Amino acid sequence: MPYLLALGLTLLVEVPLYVAALSLDQVRPVRAAAAAVAVNCATHPLLWWFLGRFTGEAAAAYWTALALAEAAVVLLEAALLAVLTARRGALPYAASFTANAASVLAGLLVARATG
Repeated sequence: MPYLLALGLTLLVEVPLYVAALSLDQVRPVRAAAAAVAVNCATHPLLWWFLGRFTGEAAAAYWTALALAEAAVVLLEAALLAVLTARRGALPYAASFTANAASVLAGLLVARATG
């Protein structure tokens, strides 16, 4: 999948989920959306570069790298989200986990559908 398509799909999936989750803690939708875009712009290029190093490797190496990298992305995005929205506690972490799980699933479905 080309990078811009992956980034666009990620934003399409994750931003509404972040906005919905953060609205539970009374974060304004515009602020939540801006924070969601910002955290993705901080992590997505690094994730893409890192995973690119494993594309020619055995499937087990790629899936292991994907799992570890996504776990790191969840933690980093949650920490950044907490700072950008001035929210503490479990919500930024739950929102990050949910948004990233959904975008990984969407990416896998699009990749499978497009061959």
